[in-house]
Amino acid sequence: MQQLTYTAPHELQWRDAPDPTLGSDDAALVRPRAVATCDLDALIISGISPFRPPFPLGHECVAEVVEIGDRVSGLQPGRLVSVPFQISCGQCEPCRRGRTGNCTGVPWMSTYGFGPSVERWGGFLSDLVCVPYAEHMLVPLPDGVEAAAVASASDNMSDAWRTVGPALAEDPGAPVLVVGGAGPGSIGLYAAALAVALSAESVQYVDASLERRELAEAVGATTLAETPERLGPFPITVDSSASPEGLALALRSTAPDGVCTSTGIYFGEQPSLPLLEMYIKGITFKTGRVHARAAMPEVLQLAAAGALHPELITTRITPWADAAAALVEPGWTKLVIER
Repeated sequence: MQQLTYTAPHELQWRDAPDPTLGSDDAALVRPRAVATCDLDALIISGISPFRPPFPLGHECVAEVVEIGDRVSGLQPGRLVSVPFQISCGQCEPCRRGRTGNCTGVPWMSTYGFGPSVERWGGFLSDLVCVPYAEHMLVPLPDGVEAAAVASASDNMSDAWRTVGPALAEDPGAPVLVVGGAGPGSIGLYAAALAVALSAESVQYVDASLERRELAEAVGATTLAETPERLGPFPITVDSSASPEGLALALRSTAPDGVCTSTGIYFGEQPSLPLLEMYIKGITFKTGRVHARAAMPEVLQLAAAGALHPELITTRITPWADAAAALVEPGWTKLVIER
């Protein structure tokens, strides 16, 4: 089979690789049908991530089930499924508690498309992929949902959901602030779209990018180009900026006893955190990698119900054969590669 491989900064190649095998009765083989870019992919392709080439790319996708192991009973070949980017067993204590990103049944940070275990699991820009715990990992696509629209449910859409979904469940209708702008910027946009879909009273989106502000307005948010010292206060705030100024804005704008969640990846210490203000107001600050498998059904259900329209955030859909050229071309917020 062939897989798209990151070989050097701004260089991608289709390379031959052995076909994966089931390996166990709990596994499935899937054929990726729609693969979305993650915001992290832009860092990887530009060579400024900590992950050194060469390795296969792609960690957000909807795929078709091709073959299943003997103990897989809930799926059949031909079914379209969303595939989480993190490998998880579904049986260990972290998995049972929904913390699938820290599964103890597999080596730490076992993922598709990047990371220390990528050589074992490959990437989704491949002809075939093995999913070792198919019954647990694979989430069937709801009827009526287009694969290209929800290809990013594997990671970025779920990452965005965890910033607003649980908080709005505890405080229904609360206003939300989203500070966007990290990399291509899709996570902040998805957070804004999800807050609107979950009936937040209002959604304020802050980003210097005119193009992303227009997308945020299209999904129902009001926008601001400048990054002031503070806004609000808001009971729910989201930092998807990956900038010290954006992080500080989100934290200072969080209301007393509010929740601020950061999806930004910070390569270095952040000494400017307003810790005294955070302490006085008693806010909760959350950061870290998403537990994607636990959040994916929530995102897919909102899309199936017509409350969420992730296709509005997609920059363009490109054919599979054009993946290498499209990925190195700058300017995308969310690129979907469709077979």
